[in-house]
Amino acid sequence: MTRIGMNPARNRVSDYRPARVTIAVLIYLPHLTGYFENRLDVVRLSLESLFFNTYEPYDLLVFDNASCEEVKLLLHRLHAEGKIRYLLSSSENIGKLGALRLIAGAAPGELIAYSDDDTFFYPGWLEAHIDIYDHFPGVGMVSGSPERTLFDHGIQSNIDRGLLDPDFKLHYGQRIPMEWEQEWASALGKDMETYLKMVASLDDIQLEYRGKSAFATACHNQFLIPKSVLLEHLRGEWSGYLMGGLNEVDEAINASGYLRLTTLDRTTKLIGNVVSPDLASEARQYGIRIGTRYWKRAEDSKLGLLQRIARQGIIRWLLQGLYNRLFWVLSGQSGEWVQPEGTETDLKD
Repeated sequence: MTRIGMNPARNRVSDYRPARVTIAVLIYLPHLTGYFENRLDVVRLSLESLFFNTYEPYDLLVFDNASCEEVKLLLHRLHAEGKIRYLLSSSENIGKLGALRLIAGAAPGELIAYSDDDTFFYPGWLEAHIDIYDHFPGVGMVSGSPERTLFDHGIQSNIDRGLLDPDFKLHYGQRIPMEWEQEWASALGKDMETYLKMVASLDDIQLEYRGKSAFATACHNQFLIPKSVLLEHLRGEWSGYLMGGLNEVDEAINASGYLRLTTLDRTTKLIGNVVSPDLASEARQYGIRIGTRYWKRAEDSKLGLLQRIARQGIIRWLLQGLYNRLFWVLSGQSGEWVQPEGTETDLKD
C-alpha cells in the first residue's frame, strides 16, 4: 500500500487574507560581544515598540540573517505566539540587499513597511506613513525619521515635481529640531560637534501637495514602499556586499520619477547599538519595559590611559582591523572585505 486515505486539506480554502501592509524587519546579530554586546536589547525594544504602537492591520515578516542562538530563540517564541506571521532564516549572512530581494519576493502585501532591527516605532507610525502614501501621487518611499543629512541624494524627482507641477509647492528652511539631529548623530556614533556644525547651515526641504506637506527625502533604514516598486529596483546581479548599495537603490527609485518622502512628525527613530537611558525612559511611557545595560558616552567619563592610546589614529586603525577579522571568526562567516572603487575608509565610524 502506497497511500492511506486522502490529504484532509484537499478542496479546502483558507480563511486567511493578506493585510495590505507587510511589515518586514531584517535582523542580524551574529553574537553578543563587542559591537553587538547590547544589540539583543535593541532588537527586543524595536520589536516591542512595533507591537505596542502599530494599530493598522499588518502581517509581520522577520528575516533572520544568520543571527546567534539567543536571537533565534526569541524569534521562534514570537513566531509561536503568533506575533510574527512569517519567519525566514538564512544559514549565513547574505547582506542587506540580498535579504531585501527575498523579502520583496515573499511579502504578500501590496505595501512593504521595511525596517532595520534598530528602529523605535512611535504610536500611529504606520498610519502616518500610509496617510502620506495615499495622499501624494506617485510615491515610491515614505520614511518616518526626518534627518537633515538625508537631503544629499535621491531627491531630484521631488524637486522637479515642486518646480514643474502647479499642484505642488516647495518650502525651504529649518523645521527639523536640533534635538532630533543630536539623537541621530549619537545613535550613529558621529562626532557631535563636527556633525552639528555641518547641519547648522543646511536647509530642510518640504514638498506640499493640496494642503499636506512632507519632507522631500526618505531613509533606506526604514521605509514604506509599494512591493512592485521594490521588486522593480532590486534587479541586477547579486552583489555579495553585506552592507552598502542602498543609496544606489534610492537614486534608481528617484530616477524613475517616484517621490521619496518623510513624515513631518518623527514617527520612528534610530536606536543605535545600545538602548540609551533616555530612550528606555521614553519607552516606559508607552508601557514598554526592556532590561538594558547602558554604555556611557566617552565624553561623559574620564578616559583611561589605554582608551586614550586606542583613540590615536594608527593605533585605532590597527585595532579596528584586528576587530574586523575577529568578527568573521566569531560570527562563523566566510568571505573577504572589499573596498568599492572610489571610496575611502572612514576611521571615525
